[in-house]
Amino acid sequence: MSDDARHDFIEVYPQALDRATCAALLQRFDASAETEPGRVGGGVMPELKDSRDLTLSGREAWRDVEALLNNAVFAGLLRYLRRYPHTLIAPLMLEVPGPDGQGRHRLTAERVAAMDDATLAGVVQAVLRPGAINLQRYTANRGGYPYWHCELFPRDAHAETLHRHLLWTIYLNDGFEEGETEFLYQQRKIAPRAGDLLIAPAAFTHTHRGNRPKGGDKYIATSWILFQRAERLYGAK
Repeated sequence: MSDDARHDFIEVYPQALDRATCAALLQRFDASAETEPGRVGGGVMPELKDSRDLTLSGREAWRDVEALLNNAVFAGLLRYLRRYPHTLIAPLMLEVPGPDGQGRHRLTAERVAAMDDATLAGVVQAVLRPGAINLQRYTANRGGYPYWHCELFPRDAHAETLHRHLLWTIYLNDGFEEGETEFLYQQRKIAPRAGDLLIAPAAFTHTHRGNRPKGGDKYIATSWILFQRAERLYGAK
């Protein structure tokens, strides 16, 4: 399908990680004694989500993996923002220094397109931040996340879950049937391919589910891209 044929804001970037790296991550995950039953917003509910999860944040032994995944996602995010620049500029009336370093100018889609990656990366890092990464295994013929859900919900007293702007998943393996990430309103299923990166909006418009893998376990890394908190963006008041 041509680049202009679909504007559903669901993007897949092939080979964000190579297959050898994915295979190594699977081995480390399977060797870990720290995995736990997967959780949803209300806790452990295997009828909604049946998985084994490992949250990487705060685990010194996994810091290298966390950095590796965040770097891969950031490269994909820059590509995503070049196609959908209003992901960055519509929620915030951003200003950037003028081309001569004098004064400030409102950031527009045209100015985003004219930025090199280093300049755009600086803007992105000022506005957005990575979320906590989960590694997950869905057992063949049993595991899955069949509940239709989005990534925003208001239960968190600190509103962290309402800061989620985009979701992302890196598929760590394939070789099984089904197990797609299925988007409800877009009527689109993303088939897992080892190393591919999926990015999509986090809100109800992109309600989705993780279908049950058949004939083999499914492994993914997944998280969110969040807005910086208001005190970081606007200063404490």
